[in-house]
Amino acid sequence: MGELSRRSGVPVPTIKFYVREGLLPAGRLTSPNQASYDAGHERRLRLIRALLDVGGLPLSAIRDVLRATEDPAQPVHKVLGVAAKRLVPSSSATPGPELEEAREEVAGLIERMGWRAGPASAGAESLAEVLVALRGAGHGAFIDLLDRYAVVAEQAALIDLGYVSRGAAREDLVESVVVGTVLGEAMFGALRRLAHAEASARAYEDGAPGDGTAEEAGGEAEAARA
Repeated sequence: MGELSRRSGVPVPTIKFYVREGLLPAGRLTSPNQASYDAGHERRLRLIRALLDVGGLPLSAIRDVLRATEDPAQPVHKVLGVAAKRLVPSSSATPGPELEEAREEVAGLIERMGWRAGPASAGAESLAEVLVALRGAGHGAFIDLLDRYAVVAEQAALIDLGYVSRGAAREDLVESVVVGTVLGEAMFGALRRLAHAEASARAYEDGAPGDGTAEEAGGEAEAARA
């Protein structure tokens, strides 16, 4: 276990806790007081840490994901679905006509896009809550762009899937989903901010001479870059 700790960077007491909780299989006994841990244990530790540190999942959710990876009868698509579902925060929206209207809009979007996700899925519910929040903030017109955003999201999902499919082991696939979902969203958000700054500069820095547009927009673009 000490060697496993050195290879993985996970403290021995933490490893013992994972073994007691059934998250990590016990090592193969080589003597009454020693056990052997192989590359499979190290990979499992890496997955647990990714689910905890990157995904922010509670131990109960991690157990669900690990059970799915350990069941050879579960299709890989189902395993990835379990992991992705556990990454979506629980619903906190207050039921009401606004939420029901948003759910209907999301169901319509799913149908238009030809997606197989159910309108009651965790992702659909999260999107419905976002639509309610947009309207509550006075930006309901932003929802008119929903279909265009869905097209971009589908393209991003194909890129994500291309990355995920590189992993051969089921645990590698699940870990890729966690990293791709959490850090991938952060990366996409940063790229979007960079693109906003560039699009703003292209659109507004070439104002007519003397109208002040170029100077003001240039300052806004510079502030965005900072």
